[in-house]
Amino acid sequence: MSDDWYLYIVENRLGQWYTGITTDVERRIRQHSEGKGARALRGKAPLTLRFSQRVGTKSEAARLEYTVKRWAKQRKQQLVDGQTQLSS
Repeated sequence: MSDDWYLYIVENRLGQWYTGITTDVERRIRQHSEGKGARALRGKAPLTLRFSQRVGTKSEAARLEYTVKRWAKQRKQQLVDGQTQLSS
């Protein structure tokens, strides 16, 4: 199994953002679009990938996911726009 974990943010058709982690961003977005995975995204396709970044190990990715999920959408927008960065 890969040690390369990614944090990603997708936007659904309602303009809502979802933050998750995975080892394969394209596969995970495809799963979400097919209604598999997070309940928060089911029935809300199409999905648009707004951000993805390699973040290291699974534990590092999970910690960052927890942090980013608590951020306001405005701060996530700053991350997407490159105005702020993820802290390791």
